[in-house]
Amino acid sequence: MKSSVIFLLLLAVLIPLNACHQVQVTPTPNTVTVLYTNDEHGWISGVEEDKGAANLAGLWDEAGYAKDERLLILSGGDNWTGPAVSTWHMGESTVEVMNALGYDAAALGNHEFDFGMETLEERIAQADFPYLSANMRYRSNGQVPADLGILPYTIIQLAGLKIGIIGLSTIHTPEVTNPEYVADFEFLPYRETLEEYLPRMRQEGAQIIFVIAHICSDELTRLALQLKSHEIVFLGGGHCHEYFARGVAGSVLMSAGSRLEGYGLARFEFNPRTGQTRVINYANLVNTNGRPNPEIARIINRWEAQIEAELGEVIGYLKEGIPRQSRLMEGMITHAWLEGYPEADAAITNRGGIREGLPPGEITPAHIINVLPFNDTLVAVRLNGDQLTRILERSKSPAYGGVKPAGAGWVMAGTGEPLSADKLYTVLVNDFMYAGGDSYEELAEYDPDAVFTSIGWREPLIEWIKNQHSSQQNPLDSALEKLVQ
Repeated sequence: MKSSVIFLLLLAVLIPLNACHQVQVTPTPNTVTVLYTNDEHGWISGVEEDKGAANLAGLWDEAGYAKDERLLILSGGDNWTGPAVSTWHMGESTVEVMNALGYDAAALGNHEFDFGMETLEERIAQADFPYLSANMRYRSNGQVPADLGILPYTIIQLAGLKIGIIGLSTIHTPEVTNPEYVADFEFLPYRETLEEYLPRMRQEGAQIIFVIAHICSDELTRLALQLKSHEIVFLGGGHCHEYFARGVAGSVLMSAGSRLEGYGLARFEFNPRTGQTRVINYANLVNTNGRPNPEIARIINRWEAQIEAELGEVIGYLKEGIPRQSRLMEGMITHAWLEGYPEADAAITNRGGIREGLPPGEITPAHIINVLPFNDTLVAVRLNGDQLTRILERSKSPAYGGVKPAGAGWVMAGTGEPLSADKLYTVLVNDFMYAGGDSYEELAEYDPDAVFTSIGWREPLIEWIKNQHSSQQNPLDSALEKLVQ
C-alpha cells in the first residue's frame, strides 16, 4: 500500500514535466500559466511539416489553455529573420501570426534590428503586444527609446492580478546585428537595469514579476542568483537557442529551443493573503502531432502563396543537398560573388550570415533567401597580403573564395601565387562585416575608403545558379564540385 502511494505521488510530479502535448489545464482562481517561445526566426511554416505555428496553436487548443483567464504567452525575442515566408516581407507575416496566437509581450532580440530602425518601428506598431528592452538606451540621454515604441516593462492585469513583465536585450547586440543600425544606442548591464526598474514595477502594483530576456543560460542563472531577494518568479531566455527548464534560487528559468519546434510551460499559484507565489510545475514541450488551428493555418497559407508567386521561379536543380556549414556552401557563395564582381581578387563572408543549407531538388530564389536572409550588400575593400591573412586567420574565421590555404600561408586560388605584403588585393565582404559586425572592425580601419557596390549579396548567387542551366538530367552538383577542388 505504501509503495503504491509513493508511485502515485511520483507520477503526479513527473507527468507535468515530461508530457508532450497532453497537458490539460485546470485553472484555479489564483493560478498563472505561462507559455513561452524564443528565437522563432520566422519559422511560422515549420522546419518540418506539422511543426509550424498552426500546429503549435492546435496543441494549445487541445490542452485548453484558452480556458485559463490568467494565461500569458511570452517570447524571448528574435522573432522574424529566417525563411523567405518571413524575411522577404521583413517580419510582417510573423508578427501577424504572433498577434493571432495572442502573444502578450516579447523581448527585443538582436535580429529584430536586421532590417533597420524604420522597419523595426513598423513591426512594433503592427504588433498587438509590446516589445520590451529595459537596458536599451539612447546614448544621448540614457532613456529607453519609447518614441520608437520600445518599452522597458509592462504591467498586465489578469483577473484582478497585476503581473509585471520586464524585457532585456543582449549586451552583444551591436556585434551581432549591423552596428550602424544601433549606433545611437547602448545596451546596459542586466543586473543594474533590473535593480533600477524592479522597485518601480512593485510601486506600480506588480504582484508577480516575470523577466523575458534575449540572453543565454549562464547569464540567466547568474541573474537569478544575484536578484534572489527581488522574488522574480520566472526568467525566460533566448539568443543561444538552448533548451532547458529548471529551478534556480526560487525562480523558474526557461528557454524553449528555437524555430517553434517546442514551447515552455510554467504554472504558478499566487496567494493574495501573503503576496507569495508558489511554483506549481514547469516543462519544455515538443511541437509535434498538433492538429493545425484553422485560423493560423489560413494566415500562413496566404503568406506562403504570396511567396510562391513572388519567389517560386525554379532557377536550378540539386541532386544532393548542400549543408549549411560546409566548404561547398561557402565556396559556392564566394565564387558567385567573384563572378558577379570580377574586379575583385578574393571574397570573404562571416559564417554566421549563412543561416540554412539547400535541400535536394528544385532551387528557387526563396531557398537562397533562406540561406542568406539578411539584406546585406557587397563592399569592395583594399587589403594588403598581411592584412588579408590576418582576417583569414582570426579566431572567428570567415568563409573565403579566390584564395586557399597552402602550407603555413595562403595563396591565390587561380595562380597559386602566395599573398604578398607589398601587394593590394580587392576583397569583397558584406556591409555587416564592414560596419564592424561580428567584430570585424579592422576592415574599415584597413580601408576607410572602401567601395559600396550596391549589389545585394544574394543577387550574384542567384545569377550564378541560373547561368549553370541545371536540371534533373543535368544537376548543379558537378559544377559545384569543381569550385572546391
